[in-house]
Amino acid sequence: MAGARFAFVPQIAAATPDTMGYRTWNFDIDRYLNPLVPAPPWRYLPYPVAHWFGYRKAKQRESGNLMPIFWAFIGIFCAILIIEAVSRHVPSFESKGVPMIVGSFGAAAVLEFYSIEAPLAQPRNAIVGQLIAAVVGVGVGKLFQLSDKFGDIQFVGGALACASATALMALTKTVHPPAGATALLAVVDSNLIRIGWFLIPVMLLGCALMLGVALLINNVERRFPMYWWTPEDLRQSKPAFVRRKSDEEMNVAAGAEKETVAGDASHRTAVSDGEGDGSSTQQDQEDSDGNGGVMFKRVPRAHEHAGEVVIKPGQVIVPEHMFLTQEEEQLLETMSYRL
Repeated sequence: MAGARFAFVPQIAAATPDTMGYRTWNFDIDRYLNPLVPAPPWRYLPYPVAHWFGYRKAKQRESGNLMPIFWAFIGIFCAILIIEAVSRHVPSFESKGVPMIVGSFGAAAVLEFYSIEAPLAQPRNAIVGQLIAAVVGVGVGKLFQLSDKFGDIQFVGGALACASATALMALTKTVHPPAGATALLAVVDSNLIRIGWFLIPVMLLGCALMLGVALLINNVERRFPMYWWTPEDLRQSKPAFVRRKSDEEMNVAAGAEKETVAGDASHRTAVSDGEGDGSSTQQDQEDSDGNGGVMFKRVPRAHEHAGEVVIKPGQVIVPEHMFLTQEEEQLLETMSYRL
């Protein structure tokens, strides 16, 4: 049995055919957009400048849990204060009755100054998500205002705006929870209904101001953003997120060669990988065959970690059957680039 590794493999139940094909539907907009998006230019800038845009040459040092809270307090205070001050001193804002600040910026500040490593807090999500929400919210509000009974159906418009904005953000990988509040407020808040389409530049200005403060405060001792568009390295050809084929695992389990070994204690150890492969003998798990022996299944080394999530520098490998949300995939990819 030279050159082979033996490992215990649990029995895998036969797969039940799934008659509901829609469960396997997938849409990844980055498959179409990423080839068109250039790689960030920060590495071409002087490092003292690129540092403030989240670019790092070395791994970020740990900072405990108290300093992030301190910097989050400073950042949120400064960002909200600046947005409110600017809104009060823009003549067009005053003439159109724009509120001092849109309430959703409070939730956005928590993400962008405390949960700075979360995919939901990155610039793509924070800016594009708010833009989508503002457009959808104002559009739904204008549509419902065409009815003479707008006051009676206004609550329906709010629900529709929030749901529609969330769906579009999910499809475009720009989910930003505070943006759901923006879409809702655009329909149910009388002040935002009055300013109409002017809400879009109001939100973009607020997002730009908050991002500017975040780049300054969050890069003093931490790193922000973790990425601008995607955690995937746009310069590399191989995908960062790879799914291990589950049918390969099934074939290994179904067609694995069984070996019956005498029930002597001396035989209850794993067989070495063979000559010249440099691997050591390891203890294997056992399963009785009912005759006093021990039953093993032969498993190729390629499937040794078939049921595990493997994070390598620049690549994440997960089992095909494992369900992950877009945010979880982005978080794993971000972790892979920190190794």
